Order: sequence, then structure tokens, then C-alpha cells
Amino acid sequence: MGEARRGQSVRMARTLLLALLFTLLLAPAAGAQAYVQRAADALAKDPVYVDPGARDIVSPEQAEQLRARIRERDTGPLFIAVLPAEAASEGGGSASGVARAIRARLGSEGTYAVEAGRAFAAGSTELRGAGSAATAAFEAHRSEGVAAVLLDFVDRVADIRAGGSGDSGGSGGGGGGGISGALLLPLIALAGGAFLLNRRRHRTAQRAQMDELRGNVRDDLVALGDDIRALDLDVEMPGVDPRAKDDYDRAVAAYDRADDLVEQARAPEDFEPVGTALEEGRYAMTAAKERLAGREPPERTPPCFFDPRHGPSSREVEWAPYGGAPRMVPACEADAQRVERGEDPEAREVLVGGRRMPYWSAGPGYAPFAGGLFGGFGGGLLPGLMVGTLLGSSLGGWGMGDAYAHGDGGDPGGGDFGGGDFGGGDFGGGGGDFGGGDF
Repeated sequence: MGEARRGQSVRMARTLLLALLFTLLLAPAAGAQAYVQRAADALAKDPVYVDPGARDIVSPEQAEQLRARIRERDTGPLFIAVLPAEAASEGGGSASGVARAIRARLGSEGTYAVEAGRAFAAGSTELRGAGSAATAAFEAHRSEGVAAVLLDFVDRVADIRAGGSGDSGGSGGGGGGGISGALLLPLIALAGGAFLLNRRRHRTAQRAQMDELRGNVRDDLVALGDDIRALDLDVEMPGVDPRAKDDYDRAVAAYDRADDLVEQARAPEDFEPVGTALEEGRYAMTAAKERLAGREPPERTPPCFFDPRHGPSSREVEWAPYGGAPRMVPACEADAQRVERGEDPEAREVLVGGRRMPYWSAGPGYAPFAGGLFGGFGGGLLPGLMVGTLLGSSLGGWGMGDAYAHGDGGDPGGGDFGGGDFGGGDFGGGGGDFGGGDF
């Protein structure tokens, strides 16, 4: 009897241990999109959601103020989420990415504003200019705190909805008398100084972003160069198929052309021909290797979507990015098999704002280069593939990202700033930019 009881106790302990391990294994997956899911669920019933972990940013009283302002003004569908800093990870590291993710979960047209860890971004599927209004509200009230910025943004959205430009918010208080001539000149001087300072900061940010973009592109160039050097002795061997040597020479020429173009580039658009040259060089290297092995080269197909450095794709595979619908994308065989097994593909990661992320989330500054990589395979291919925060709106209903916008920093995943640190991209539908800034 005692032995039976001991056996039963052991079995119970083992069962409890396995249950605990199973719970721990599931916990990360279950909580992976916790902030976005909670926000979407709450916003389905209430236009303002403040996460319990963000009540030090916007208090319950301030949240009620926002609700009242939305009720008073004809804003149309407007969704505001205030979240802690950790929530940004659910949107690729950016507030604008979180806004897109919430919209994808909620599935409603309208204007979305997200404050995540002292970073503000907003955009609209309906109203053009909502992003610029967010940036303007941020610049006007950043020193007063998040609630003041959000109140002003609500007023600007209402102004746009009424046919205005959203350039003037309504939360700043009523107007008084005119400004005397004695005060006018000093105010003009202060405004001019602020303009020059903002312009200087903008140029400094642009230079830093261009340097980062150039470094990412040069990494691709170095990878092609290494591939070329690994083959230089093989093509000089006696009896080599002369067509393999021709392919190799084409790869070298493409590399040299790309190298020159990288040095000459002064704007993101200048990197498009670099992408084209690199795609040509990679295919030429694939062809050379196949001929050296005694085989005919494969058909020239679009590069592997997940990492164009993998060379020409072997087939298409159905893949869905976070927040997007499934789409057929070209992939190398290894990545296609990973996706079909339910694993993550080997994504080409780039450095944006000090963070590494898949190149398709790197913002519009990376878009011309990526366009060059895919542009030779039909003008509609790339916009139909790129997702979330880079190029296309076909997967998630959104447009360009915000990493290379006008402003001081850049939040991976947006478009034009107009003055803040977060910019955005068109949402699709009626358009509208992301806008905002860092507090």
C-alpha cells in the first residue's frame, strides 16, 4: 500500500511539473501581443484606452477629458491608446508600428493615435493630413505633457473633418487682444531663431540617417564582393566554360558600378540603382557558379524576399507578416521550407535608429534601394510584397514607414514628419501621414 501511495505521489508531482513547464513555455507566446490585443479590445468599445501600466502618463481624469473632447467635436472614428514603453516592441519598436498593429486587430477605419513609452505617433485611414496634425500638436504642446498633446490632436482632427487644414488646434485656450508693435519684432526674432535651430537639427538627423542607410547598403555590397573573391581562382582555371567567365565578369562590373553609386548617393532615392546593380551582380554570380558546376543557370527570378542576398528565388511561398494578410512572396528554397514548417525565415536585418530589424520594416529611406532590387521584375511586384512600414499597402492596408522622416531621430516604421521625431506613412484608404514626436 505504501509503495502504491509513493508511486501515485511521484506521478502527481510529475504531472504538476509538466503542467508548470507547459505553462511557462506558452507564456511568451500568449503575451507576445498582449498590449496590442488589450488596446484593440478596449478601443472596440471606448475611443480612449490607457493601459494600467501607463496611468502615470495619462491619468483617469485626463482620459475622461479626452473622451469628452471627442464627444464634443465631430472627429469621426478616433482611437487613442496610451501604452507603456514595452508596448513598442509589438510594433517593431515604434509607436507608429503599434498603431498599425492595433488597426489590424481592430479592423476599423478611422484615425489612430498611440503614445508608447513617451513616443507619440498618429495617422488615419480616412483623413489626409492627420499625421501632420499630430506633429503640429506635438510641437505645440510637448512641454505640457501627453494629455495636452492628445487634446490638441483631437481638435485638429475635428478641424480636418470639418474641411480645415488641422493647422490650428483648439486646446490652447481662447484668444485675447492683438500683439503690440513693441512685442512683434522680438517675437519674430525668436521665431526665426527657432526655425533655424529646427532646420539645423533636421539636417543633422538627415545626415545621421543617410550614414546609417549607406552602412546598411554597403553591407550588401561587401557580401557580393566576398562572393566574387571566393570565385576568382575558379574562373581562371584551364578548361573553364567561357560563359562562366563572362558571367563572373558581369558580376564584377555590377559590383564596381554599385560601389561607385554608393559613394555618389546623397539621398535615399540615389540608392535605387545600387539595388538594381546588386541584383544583377548576384544573379551573374549564381549563373557563374552553376556553369562551373556543369549545369545551366536557373531562370532569372526575383530575389529571395526574406533576404535578397540569398540570390534568385526558387519558388513562391505563402507568408503573412505581423498585422498583415497572407501573400505569396518569392523565396529561396531554404526559406520557403522554413516558412512551410512554421519557422521564421532568415530575414535580412538592417540597423535603424540603433536597432536591428527586418529590412521591410526599415522605413521609406530603405524603400528606393529595395525597389532597385525588385524593380526589374515588373513595376507592381514590390509594392505588392513589401509590408507594414516600408513600401506596400497591399498586405496590411498601410503605406510608408517613418525611419527617414523630417525630425530629430526617427522611429522605425513611418513617413513624413513635418517637425517631430515620429513621422508616418499613408494608411491607405483616404490617406494621411503618420506624425508625432518623442516627449
